[in-house]
Amino acid sequence: MGQKWESARSGTPEPDFLSGQILIAMPGMQDPRFQRSLIYLCAHSADGAMGLIVNKTADGLKLKDLFGKLDIPIGGGIASAPVHYGGPVEIGRGFVLHSSDYCSDDATLQVDAGTSMTATLDVLHAMASDHGPHHAIVALGYAGWAPGQLEVELQQNGWLACPADEELLFGVDADAKWDRALAKLGIDPAMLSSTGGRA
Repeated sequence: MGQKWESARSGTPEPDFLSGQILIAMPGMQDPRFQRSLIYLCAHSADGAMGLIVNKTADGLKLKDLFGKLDIPIGGGIASAPVHYGGPVEIGRGFVLHSSDYCSDDATLQVDAGTSMTATLDVLHAMASDHGPHHAIVALGYAGWAPGQLEVELQQNGWLACPADEELLFGVDADAKWDRALAKLGIDPAMLSSTGGRA
């Protein structure tokens, strides 16, 4: 499993795209893997998009279980934190979405001013020894889109986009995040139809 942790592409995403935004799955989302999902877009460009689901956890999997499989000693309060389900692509590959107070040379993707993503084992070792980022979630798998695919899904009312904030990304109440994201846009979830209209 350790071999699956690979270096993230560094660089600054193009400002015209939705990198650093959160996608909110609309009620009509047909794919059960994405129903009521919030996806933080780590990268979005003409080449496609990649993001991590931030409001779903891997069934019963805790950080102590994952770190144990990777032979990384872990203790303290983070041992009982959940591992997140980051998405259906490469579910054996791990990612750490974290606050930008941690950076691994050439392995950390700076998404926006406050948030980064690292996909190498050094961030896990730092977390285990209390030298990691102040805020972090560990996710297995990711959500990915081919060039132009996300744009089509947005036009078909599959997703809404909203600005990210610390609570939506790193808050512990995963079940409440979807409603909270909609509320941030001034939308009452009860008023949303499962069949969105088109312009």
